[in-house]
Amino acid sequence: MPAVEVRHQRVVVETDRYRVEGDITLPLEGYRSHLSDYLNRQDQEFLMLANAELNALDGSGRDWSTPVLMLARRHIHLVVPANREDE
Repeated sequence: MPAVEVRHQRVVVETDRYRVEGDITLPLEGYRSHLSDYLNRQDQEFLMLANAELNALDGSGRDWSTPVLMLARRHIHLVVPANREDE
């Protein structure tokens, strides 16, 4: 079976407490290759982000980063593609 080619999509996610920026992995083309397809999966309870940077929305300075973040869908209020100036 051939390996599926993937791409990394940088996204910004907001919860009640944090603004999170991280990478999700999507197929390069075809089934579930769009961000909306990935997010609307009914069987997925968590959004997996790689290279995640978390910034506290209350300005407390409790910012941190992690190589992998599993974020429960019930905490997500907003997801948008990140606009990166270096791309």
